[in-house]
Amino acid sequence: MSAYELRKSALVAAATGQKREIQYPVKADGKPRYPSEIYGENVFTLKTMAKALPKPIFASFLKQRRGRQNLDKTTADSIAHAVRVWAMDRGATHYTHWFQPQTGTTAEKHDAFLSLVSTFTPGGEEVTPIDQFSGGQLLQSEPDA
Repeated sequence: MSAYELRKSALVAAATGQKREIQYPVKADGKPRYPSEIYGENVFTLKTMAKALPKPIFASFLKQRRGRQNLDKTTADSIAHAVRVWAMDRGATHYTHWFQPQTGTTAEKHDAFLSLVSTFTPGGEEVTPIDQFSGGQLLQSEPDA
C-alpha cells in the first residue's frame, strides 16, 4: 500500500470512527463540578505529603526544604515511596522525569513504577514484578551534553 493510500485510509477511519464520549466530572446529585472544586485534586501537595509521611520524616523534609540541612537518603526514599503509593492509588503506572537541560529547551524521560527482578535458580530464571520508586529516581538530575 502506498503512503498516499495509508494516509487516506487513516483519514477515512478518523472521520468515520465512533464518536468520542466525554464524561465530565459530576457531583453525587448529577450536577457538574466547578473547575475550582477539582483544581489540583491530583497534585501531591504539602498537605498530602503531611498525611502520607511519618511526622519525623515530614519535619525533616520541611527543615531540608527551608535550606537548613541537605536532603538525606532516608527522607528522599520515604517521600518517593509516598509519591508512588499516592500516584498508583490514582491509577498511575508510569511517571515522567521532566528537566531543563542547558540547551534552551525542555526534555523528558518516561519510566514505569514496575521493575522486574530476575532470580536464577537451577531450574531456570524466575522473574518477580516489584513496584518501586526510589529517592534517587525522585531526585534524578541530568548531565548536560
